[in-house]
Amino acid sequence: MTIQSVKALPARADVPREETWDIEALYATPDAWQAEADALPAAIQAMSAYAGTLGQSPERLLAYLTAADDLELRLTRLMSYASMSASVDGRDPVAAARRDVTSGLLAEYGSLTAFARPELLALDSLEGWLERPELKDHRVRLSRLIRNRPHVRSPEVEELLGAVQAPFASERGIHPALANMDLQFGSAGGEKITQGNVERLTTDPDREVRRAAWEGYADAHLALKHSQAAMYATNVRQGVFMARARRYLDAITASLAPDNIPVGVVTTLLDTYRAHTPTWHRYWRVRREWLGLPELREYDVKAPLVGTRPVSYAQAVEWIEDGLQPLGEEYIQEMRKGFTTDRWVDYAANDGKRQGAYSNGGGRVKPYIFMTWNGTMSSYSTLAHEIGHSMHSLLSQREHPHSVPRYTLFHAEVASNFNQAMSRANLLRRAREAGDTDLEIQVIEEALGNFHRYFFIMPTLAAFEMEVYERVQAGRPVSAPDLISLTADLLAQGYGDGVQMDRERSGIMWAQFSTHLYANFYAYQYATGISAAHQLLAQFDADPDGARERYLAFLRSGGSLDPIDALREAGVDMLSPEPVEATFRTLAGYVDRLEELLRARTTH
Repeated sequence: MTIQSVKALPARADVPREETWDIEALYATPDAWQAEADALPAAIQAMSAYAGTLGQSPERLLAYLTAADDLELRLTRLMSYASMSASVDGRDPVAAARRDVTSGLLAEYGSLTAFARPELLALDSLEGWLERPELKDHRVRLSRLIRNRPHVRSPEVEELLGAVQAPFASERGIHPALANMDLQFGSAGGEKITQGNVERLTTDPDREVRRAAWEGYADAHLALKHSQAAMYATNVRQGVFMARARRYLDAITASLAPDNIPVGVVTTLLDTYRAHTPTWHRYWRVRREWLGLPELREYDVKAPLVGTRPVSYAQAVEWIEDGLQPLGEEYIQEMRKGFTTDRWVDYAANDGKRQGAYSNGGGRVKPYIFMTWNGTMSSYSTLAHEIGHSMHSLLSQREHPHSVPRYTLFHAEVASNFNQAMSRANLLRRAREAGDTDLEIQVIEEALGNFHRYFFIMPTLAAFEMEVYERVQAGRPVSAPDLISLTADLLAQGYGDGVQMDRERSGIMWAQFSTHLYANFYAYQYATGISAAHQLLAQFDADPDGARERYLAFLRSGGSLDPIDALREAGVDMLSPEPVEATFRTLAGYVDRLEELLRARTTH
């Protein structure tokens, strides 16, 4: 194949405006962003005037907290613009420079305000001040600070821990540059493989295209496996250092404790996952039989079972709006504006666009969505997922001032998975009522693809992360071969004898998801999120009005309640294995239906 035959993606400047987000709502021009970046250092320096004065009176404390909130919001908007610009074109050096500038400002802010936590916790009067009406908007944040008192150090140590945040973030900045700019994945099906299109190519009906895309993507990561392992090991060592510096038992406790999440939530999830791997083994067998293959390879696990029909952005929006009607007209109207006239979503496919999808709270301006539209059911599913995050941001920001902490990742993955689950259930009903078996199969495939990511890949990564941290905490070395072997072993547990593995290419999966792994102990929250989401959805069968009010109350609560407490008020107990068990039953139901449809086709 000649280079000329490989289809090139358009440059960022050439994509239609309506397929991009309204980033100008943050700053009208790059010059406006630069003006704010130039103004912020003086505002940050001014915060040092509060040092040693917070205990003078509740009024002085309120003045500091108000100034800090204003400054943090300004920094959030600055970073949103910088990171969003870098996401849509990883080859843009100006965007990368903006992100570096903002990271430096955030580190400077953290260092200069490091005095606040130890100074506040030294105040005997702080608990009593919490009841003062003028501090009511800051009560949640101050209460959590008091709760974490044993892990706040002296002002000198806090200043040092704040100052190291910028250098500690260096490998997290290096990795996106490597993944989005330097890795070369080759081509598949006459198309250059990129972070933006690899998902579509690995789900192509042509097995050779899937193989080339899957192997090319893995091989590019393998070619730089040692540097990627060194970066990730550095991140883990930093996590271990910070846990010890703050006197936590271990790194996972340090990660979960601020949100009051017991470590048992993670271990229960992993134990339940391991107990239910036979459900996955059965799915691989059904998939192999459906595809008529002598053996199922890893590049076949997302192969379409029936002819794929293209899904336009407009069609996906219609499906999502129709599926989420039980949430009420106000929710639907707000979401519709975000999809269309308000331009929350950047879904254009362009050269240099980074991998994945995310929702950015947008500094309380707009809850933006980043993704690449591939015209598939997967794109529809991703849009449903991300709009769940964005609506969560919108509703919680309206309910609470910026001084109330934003919802956690644990909260977040419930809202996103709920939207997918509710929209999917409605689309399945529509397909069955219309007798559209092909659409039903495609929706089931979308569901199983979603479960594969969140109930197979993410628990695997969570188990991987737990093991790597345990090794580092014990002083054991972590190398690229170690990480590859560990990942392959964990995947083999889920594949059983149903998937023929390529251990080297399989084992490099950890590097392909390192964006998740750099956010320490994040991956497990996808699996807890999908579990809680399905429990919430089940409530709509018996009591739709009550379920709606409880769910919307959960969204509006934002970060005002700890995630375990917020879900308990919504009717879900994440300290119990039941949500995970019940969601595995949902997964088994999809496999049952797929097997039933396979048998019906075979007999006809």
